[in-house]
Amino acid sequence: MGKGGGCVPSKKKQPSGASMDPQHSTSNAPIHRDDRSDAANAASDSAVTPTAIAQLKIFIVFYSMYGHVESLARRMKKGVDGVDGLEALLFRVPETSSKEVLEQMKAPPKDVAIPEITAAELVKADGVLFGFPTRYGCMAGQMKAFFDSTGQLWKEQKLAGKPAGFFVSTGTQGGGQETTAWTAITQLAHHGMLFVPIGYTFGAGMFKMDSIRGGSPYGAGVFAGDGSREASETELALAEHQGQYMAAVVKRLAHQP
Repeated sequence: MGKGGGCVPSKKKQPSGASMDPQHSTSNAPIHRDDRSDAANAASDSAVTPTAIAQLKIFIVFYSMYGHVESLARRMKKGVDGVDGLEALLFRVPETSSKEVLEQMKAPPKDVAIPEITAAELVKADGVLFGFPTRYGCMAGQMKAFFDSTGQLWKEQKLAGKPAGFFVSTGTQGGGQETTAWTAITQLAHHGMLFVPIGYTFGAGMFKMDSIRGGSPYGAGVFAGDGSREASETELALAEHQGQYMAAVVKRLAHQP
């Protein structure tokens, strides 16, 4: 059973760690701005009265018991925030385990700077990235409980058309890096949300075999091992890339230049 960690609108604090290699940026993603001639640009600019463009928001909603998923979420935020016109907000789903159970499991205290999210708040997001540890190849119960609380949104289809993606944490290499994500797609399908996998847009980093690396075409991932292993720089870079990639998708769907 994998181990992971837990989310609040994060402050503008940039996570530590080296920035991504340029080859891993969203320029590798098959999302391109339509080229226009200078004359067309000038005509468009002169015809439109300058107005403030609303900042698009991507919610990074996660559950993290030991901090592994949270480390990916923080780096993912850096990727989103690096795209013009986009802002990422970190949120944690409510804990369902008792204080006594968490103490027995030696779970560290949660960062109070990251607020808990309610289901109703999801409608304010332009896109959502959900992160969670695996439990026997599926999402952790805390995240499932949160999805179960979205019944009214489902009834009214308030989330239909919103892009969403996943990132995960597992204890072992065969512990659910792919199944934990693809078994979660059913939640999006019933809401009419648009699943956005990263595919192989990370480039050469997806093919490296010289070190252990979590993540898959479904989304970023980390191997937690017995809980003592921290996310590697490659795993964090993949998370940052997923943030950038999702930001590009959200921006394209919003028809922003």
